[in-house]
Amino acid sequence: MKDEDLRAYTHRPWHVTAALKQEHWARELARNPLATFEASQALWVHMRQINPDWPTKAERQEDLAHHIALKRAIDRAASIVLATTRR
Repeated sequence: MKDEDLRAYTHRPWHVTAALKQEHWARELARNPLATFEASQALWVHMRQINPDWPTKAERQEDLAHHIALKRAIDRAASIVLATTRR
């Protein structure tokens, strides 16, 4: 990979991509409220085809640990926001 390729990649208009992604999922959810669930199920099937043992017990435990950490971070952020809005 060339330096100019990396620079071109990092200088892409990422906000445009993010907006297009948001618009796509808004349309999908308006059309079908289960769209994200169905997409997740398709990804699950795909992963199981690639690796029938996926996810392993260790991977499930790691995933749960990440979810717990995220929940704690969200709770901390929410408590800060609520504390500042009550003043």
